[in-house]
Amino acid sequence: QVQLVESGGGLVQAGGSLRLSCAASGRTFSSYAMGWFRQAPGKERDVVAAINWSGVVTYYADSVKGRFTISRDNAKNTVYLQMNSLKSEDTAVYYCAARTRNSGSGYYTSAFFYDYWGQGTQVTVSS
Repeated sequence: QVQLVESGGGLVQAGGSLRLSCAASGRTFSSYAMGWFRQAPGKERDVVAAINWSGVVTYYADSVKGRFTISRDNAKNTVYLQMNSLKSEDTAVYYCAARTRNSGSGYYTSAFFYDYWGQGTQVTVSS
């Protein structure tokens, strides 16, 4: 069983920044592929960014490229999402997710492939 706890959400003005953190339990965090997803009211949960086990390979949704950065610190069992130049359309509940089974060397962009999810953290961007 893996527990994921997100933090760092909040209310920010458009153009501002937030840094989300996701702390994971488990002794083999360094083998997990990780992802950040978001879900706005009335919309589906979509991938924002994903990262492989080593942190070398990353993926970004087109809507956040150049503004968001995903990273991880395997020594701290934590994955981060640095969000800059925030826009009102970034408002959503943000979830981190872990793929613990045979994550291989790549990342995963579909929620279907993730095994564990955090409880979510609200990000609200005011215009």
